[in-house]
Amino acid sequence: MFKRLSYVVALMAFFAVSTQAQSPVDPNREKAIDSLALEKVKDLGKYIAIIGNKDTPFSEANRVMDRAEELFAPGSEMGVSSLASEEIKYYKVREYFQRLMALNYDKVNIEWYDVQYISDLERQPDGRYVGVVTVYQKFEGTTADKLNYKDTTKKDITIYVEKKKTQIAGRTIEFWDVILGDIRVSETSV
Repeated sequence: MFKRLSYVVALMAFFAVSTQAQSPVDPNREKAIDSLALEKVKDLGKYIAIIGNKDTPFSEANRVMDRAEELFAPGSEMGVSSLASEEIKYYKVREYFQRLMALNYDKVNIEWYDVQYISDLERQPDGRYVGVVTVYQKFEGTTADKLNYKDTTKKDITIYVEKKKTQIAGRTIEFWDVILGDIRVSETSV
C-alpha cells in the first residue's frame, strides 16, 4: 500500500495540472513519465521473480500477484515462449502469474535486465499516449533430478500514459499515470 501511495503522491507532484488544461505531455513531464514507466516495469520484474520463486509462501505470492496485477490495464496479456517450440502463447495477466507459480520445477530463477524504451510516446485519438519498453528476461528452472532449463526472452511491453483525476482537499487534480499493457515476446534464445 505504501508503494502504491508513493506512486500517487509522486505522480501528483510531477504531473499535477489544472482541470482546465488539456495540453499534451510537455518534454519535462515526459522525462518524468519515462522514469515512472521504467520504474513500474522494474517493479514488475521484481514481482515476477517473487511469484516464480518456489521458496515464496503461497499467501505472499498471492499478495504480490495482486500488486503486480494493479500495474496493468484490464484485459492485458503476457506472452510465454520456450526453446522447445516456436509457438508463443498468450495468457491474461492473472493466469500468467498462476501458471508461473505452478511451474514444475523445484527451483526457479527469473531476472530482468537491459530495460529500455524502444519507442517515443505517441498520442492516440482517445488522448492517451502509447510507447513500448523492451526488457530481456533470463529464466532458469531446475528440477530435483538436476535437469536444467534456461532461456533468455526479449519482451516488448506496451506502456499507456493517460490523465487521471483525484480529489485533494475538495479540489480536483489531474495527473498523468502509467499503465502497463500487453507483453509480447519478440525472441527467445539460449
